[in-house]
Amino acid sequence: MAELVVTQIRSAIGAKPKQRGTLRALGLGRIGRTNTLPDRPEIRGMLARVPHLVTVEETS
Repeated sequence: MAELVVTQIRSAIGAKPKQRGTLRALGLGRIGRTNTLPDRPEIRGMLARVPHLVTVEETS
């Protein structure tokens, strides 16, 4: 199954509370923190809410 490597690139300071919660649910919280997640529709939906705060790389 494919995986997504998600890295936080911008601060959550000034972001809306729902966006901060989404970052925490993705396992992020600090700039530069990286997490590997499965490529599922739920995760893709969460990433769609915070595209300006993270970068996403696909791995196989």
